[in-house]
Amino acid sequence: MTTYRQLFADREFRALWTSSALSVAASTTASLALAVVVHERTGSALLSAVALFGPSTVQVLGAATLMSAADASAPRRALTVVGVLSTAGLVLQAALPLGTAGRLALLLGGAYVLSLGSGVRWGLLSEVVPAERFALARSAMNVAVGACQIVGFATGGVLLGLLTTAQVFAVAAALSAVAVPVLRSGVRERAPRRTARPGVRETARGNRLVLARRDTRVLLLALCLPNGLVVGCEALFVPYAGDAAGWLLAAAAAGMLTGDLVVGRFLTAAGRRRASTPLRFLLAAPFVPFLLQPGLPVAVLLAAVACVGYAASLAQQEQLLALTPAPVRGQVLGAESSTRTTCQGLGAVLAGALADLASPAVAIGLLALGSLLASAVLTRPLARAAAAAAPARA
Repeated sequence: MTTYRQLFADREFRALWTSSALSVAASTTASLALAVVVHERTGSALLSAVALFGPSTVQVLGAATLMSAADASAPRRALTVVGVLSTAGLVLQAALPLGTAGRLALLLGGAYVLSLGSGVRWGLLSEVVPAERFALARSAMNVAVGACQIVGFATGGVLLGLLTTAQVFAVAAALSAVAVPVLRSGVRERAPRRTARPGVRETARGNRLVLARRDTRVLLLALCLPNGLVVGCEALFVPYAGDAAGWLLAAAAAGMLTGDLVVGRFLTAAGRRRASTPLRFLLAAPFVPFLLQPGLPVAVLLAAVACVGYAASLAQQEQLLALTPAPVRGQVLGAESSTRTTCQGLGAVLAGALADLASPAVAIGLLALGSLLASAVLTRPLARAAAAAAPARA
């Protein structure tokens, strides 16, 4: 069985992992700063949720318009451009005296750019590591997300007490800037996986290819809907806990990190497939008790346990890769990532609207129940998809 040590012995994987980790730390620090500032200015749970997760709703535009560039562009060059543009957006956040609307608009533009980068990154990962190591590599990348979210949320919370908002954005911009040379120095350039010219028409053709198959449609739905509703729960941590929200966010990230470590490292492909269903239910069930408004220590524990369930996505992403032709893997994996992120953003917006009508605790509980229902409905179709992916993976 491949180990993390073997993965990190590969110089290209180390560079891809490190640059991704730095980018996540940058975006997390900036998003928490903006969410807290927006909530202080407006007192609105909806607007604070939009600030924290809302920009992700535009990522589906990248999947629908230019995601074919993920396979039709030289990946190192494309990721360099994405990194430079992302850093520029954070520099503008730090340098300009923007109001709430201006900051949100700038984040929306950055989210569109990042959606294209996700397709390039996942497509490149499928070339850097062989297919049998993809789930472990994806797990390691998810660990980077979890660890750097913990660092980002914790650091962002501390920095907000010490620095101005502009200075916090400057720290985020510096982290984002460092990711660019790390990537360029460690990853060799590769030729595009497809020769067609990227554009809206080519993107639509690739999207039709994946959506035409029932099994891939089910996998995409399972990757997007249940966890999108749970991210809505997380989006209400700021209005639920106020200045202590960083503890809840860090606990959720720690749970996700733990799940990815255990499932990605210690389970075989068959084991991941068997664990997928209980993990999907675990993802939502601990959030239901939020209806009773538990105190911070209990809420932190519940959030950490629940987010272990995000590891269910490892098996589903592995199956999606097995069912996807190589020339469009970057587009399909990027479309999955962008659509999943968009559903998470929509879940956050829905959560904010529910919380403004009722309360954050009630909204968290209702969204968790909705996620449990979605997982129950998807269980049988996912079993069929897993069976279809097994021969392709073999």
